[in-house]
Amino acid sequence: MCNLYRGRFAPSPTGPLHFGSLVSALASYLDAKKQHGTWIIRIEDVDGTRCKPLFSQQITDTLLSYHLFPDEDIRIQSRHTNAYEQQLSVLKAQKAVFPCNCTRQSLAQYHGNHPLVCDSSIDQPHSWRLKTSLATYQYQDSIQGLLNFDGDLKNNCPVLKRKDGYFSYQLAVVVDDHLQNITHLVRGADLIDTTAQQLHLYHLLGWTPPSICHIPLITNDSGDKISKQNHAKPIKNNHLATLLRALHYLKIDITPSSIEDALLLAIEAWDPSKLNGIKHLSLEEQDQHFL
Repeated sequence: MCNLYRGRFAPSPTGPLHFGSLVSALASYLDAKKQHGTWIIRIEDVDGTRCKPLFSQQITDTLLSYHLFPDEDIRIQSRHTNAYEQQLSVLKAQKAVFPCNCTRQSLAQYHGNHPLVCDSSIDQPHSWRLKTSLATYQYQDSIQGLLNFDGDLKNNCPVLKRKDGYFSYQLAVVVDDHLQNITHLVRGADLIDTTAQQLHLYHLLGWTPPSICHIPLITNDSGDKISKQNHAKPIKNNHLATLLRALHYLKIDITPSSIEDALLLAIEAWDPSKLNGIKHLSLEEQDQHFL
């Protein structure tokens, strides 16, 4: 992995860009530019049942309208499934994965812990799961502090490839970040729980993981993440007021006259230590229209 800073924003095109995603995009962009690094956009559309090309274009158009220009061509995840298949084969050779045809209903009685009783000679459609029963991790997050994952991986066994043939986020994101030489991840705190499994995959594949930190989630009054699943509204394109409100949640309050000037001032003002230890920030009253 290269030593120069390489960061990315990797949205899933299951809907248009919403306010919470703009905050995440800005954090990753500002961190990269503050350190004179490269910032790229990757469209994580590996789940063909939920992701739509229309939303990929809408998300890209919105990011560009806020002058969040990537330094390289945008990578479309669904065009690189051969890379994920190749690394799954590596894991199969290590016997680090196993075939599984369990349903969510059949696993419910085990409270999230896989019983590891699947027949290795399954000849019907099945998923491939990662063996994780012995892995424990600690990780120093530069924003959230020391993260302890002792026991978090025990018998969790996440799916890496679904029985319908689609690869999971967990495998695809690790492979893509490695292939794109990503050195720094700045992402939302909702992804903290995925970190241990991703670190385990890096270890199995013999790769050096990037530096990872997690910014606070923007939530509603009930503490729920602003997300497409919670029907968050799309944001306007090229809207200075929206940009300034997003920067406010990153502890940056400025009064520029244009989006271009706002980003220049925000890069100078970016200080992730102001977010230390904060996992959630409730949407303020004046911003409720983003819900």
